[in-house]
Amino acid sequence: MTKSCPCQSGLVYEACCQPLHLGAAAASPESLMRSRYSAFAMGLNDYLLKSWHASTRPASLPHDEITRWKRLEVCSSHEEGNAGAVHFRATCEEQGRWFLLEEHSLFCKESEHWFYLKADADKPHQNTELHPGRNDVCPCGSRSKFKKCCGR
Repeated sequence: MTKSCPCQSGLVYEACCQPLHLGAAAASPESLMRSRYSAFAMGLNDYLLKSWHASTRPASLPHDEITRWKRLEVCSSHEEGNAGAVHFRATCEEQGRWFLLEEHSLFCKESEHWFYLKADADKPHQNTELHPGRNDVCPCGSRSKFKKCCGR
């Protein structure tokens, strides 16, 4: 059975982020960022560390059983030579509370592989708590009312 990719590209996981998770090189900063979002959603910490540039990579990442990544929106993406950037918004739910993370991420390319470098310090990220009402559109991106989707 095939399932949609967590990055919400519209492709199935096997044709989208899975090849990157298995070692294929990302074609662009956006494809790497999408694969990293999927890795966060799936708890693939080894991939997150492997796709993080050695100059900024932490020694480890804590296992996160609380955060449920629900939606990814890529606002813009560009690359120039061996540098790239992606502006995105990611929605998550943590123990009944909803949050929107907005970030401008920087990427670099080495030996034909893209790596996440860091969040752009000139464009600080925002982490905003959302308060969806029962009749609001669900923040997960389903287009259903919150009460009929994630707010049950």
